Amino acid sequence: MSLSHDDVARIARLARIDIPAAETGEVLQQLNRVLGLVDELRAVDTTGVEPMAHALDARGGMAQRLRPDEATEPDRREAYQAVAPEVADGLYLVPRVLE
Repeated sequence: MSLSHDDVARIARLARIDIPAAETGEVLQQLNRVLGLVDELRAVDTTGVEPMAHALDARGGMAQRLRPDEATEPDRREAYQAVAPEVADGLYLVPRVLE
């Protein structure tokens, strides 16, 4: 599949992106390269390959390794709030914007 300059203009309009006329050719080449990669992927024989719901599909026996949920940075709240204009009970006080 190959796009034309008109296709690029239409895609840009639909995406609400302003592409200057001088850059249309470069964008066209980039989009055609992406579509070429998609065509290559479509050419791969996937007969017998079961679709996955997620890259870490439970049926494949894979699990995401998570690190322990531990604080690794020191508590610097006091230092950060020392330079704030107004603080109360560990919270930054800001002027009311809406009544």
